[in-house]
Amino acid sequence: MSVSTVGNGRIELSARTALVAVGDLLAIALFVGVGELTHGTNPILSPGRFVGALTPFYIGWLLVAGLGGLYTAAATATIRVALGRTIVGWVLAVGIAQGLRSTAMFPGNAALTFALVSVIIGGTLLLLWRSAVAVVK
Repeated sequence: MSVSTVGNGRIELSARTALVAVGDLLAIALFVGVGELTHGTNPILSPGRFVGALTPFYIGWLLVAGLGGLYTAAATATIRVALGRTIVGWVLAVGIAQGLRSTAMFPGNAALTFALVSVIIGGTLLLLWRSAVAVVK
């Protein structure tokens, strides 16, 4: 079976990578949504705030995932590979998100404590999802 690629082979256009991408975006949205609820904002009642809080993480993740080859079959070929690449990718994505949050364009700021929470909680959700993908080939 032939798989189409884009970005010098860094992204494979397949049903599997599309599913992985959707799961990634849902995991990140869950992380941000629960965070918003924890801080007293209902994402459903304040969709603009939710999108504003979510966007820096999506930008960071999609940039890193696209450039880092996280949307290829190799990125989830084994649990070990999936965990390693996801951890590195998420830490970089959080760094980008924190940089974006430090601007006036997005709500929040670039607090070190929030960066650590983001790496741990958001990373755990992504790791669980991508590990499941690696197990179910």
